[in-house]
Amino acid sequence: MTGVLPVTLEEATKVVQALLHGGKEYICVMKLHGNIEETRIERVLKEFEDVIYQRPPLRASVKRQIRTRRIYYLDSLEMNGRNVLFKVGCEGGTYIRKLCYDVGEVLGCGAHMQELRRTRAGPFVEDSKGFVTLHDMAYGFMEWQEQKDESILKRFIQPMERCLELIPKIHVRDSAVDAVCHGACLTAPGVLSLETGIKKDSLIAVLSLKGEAVALAKAAASTDEIFEMEHGAVAKVERVLMPRGTYPKGWKSGEKKP
Repeated sequence: MTGVLPVTLEEATKVVQALLHGGKEYICVMKLHGNIEETRIERVLKEFEDVIYQRPPLRASVKRQIRTRRIYYLDSLEMNGRNVLFKVGCEGGTYIRKLCYDVGEVLGCGAHMQELRRTRAGPFVEDSKGFVTLHDMAYGFMEWQEQKDESILKRFIQPMERCLELIPKIHVRDSAVDAVCHGACLTAPGVLSLETGIKKDSLIAVLSLKGEAVALAKAAASTDEIFEMEHGAVAKVERVLMPRGTYPKGWKSGEKKP
């Protein structure tokens, strides 16, 4: 497989779980084991645009148990003989080679994955800003070794907040930041603004007023419920992203953290 692969460095490894919740997009060449009309192939592919059941293949790094994954779109792009080129947008954790196998079973001729390229991983899209090839990175590294100019490496490194673009966010007051960094639940008085689309128990990103990543948390209520709350916990911290002490302490020992 080729294509987009986000790589995190140092403290940014903490946001990997946020990328796992992001969708993926692939361009795939599927090899049919028999001759099938193109119109029928297009019709069968559309039948998979929904929540599907999958059992991971034998060569997989996860437990082989049946699970559900959503296919957002599945479009046939081109057909040449028994080779079918299609584009698929899917939930993270979808096995495309298993999808090809299942499509072949429905068609009644069998099929397997011939080639695969990932064109999107969460907010990162091929040919978008910040996308670099391994050749570009190798050349930039050699350039940095010669010049020792840190700005050269910064061309390939983006803020970890980029990984959080597709996750609903809550912006908190400066006085609440350090408490969250110590693992305290985020309470209603600390919330300054929030985005729509927050659902109870969903993963959210807690940001400072400057847009800095503070923590990943699990929402204790929906957007509408949080908007009406005057007190009580609105989110439980799952992973602290900002070092403690970055913001001044806004609470006293013995007090309930905001």
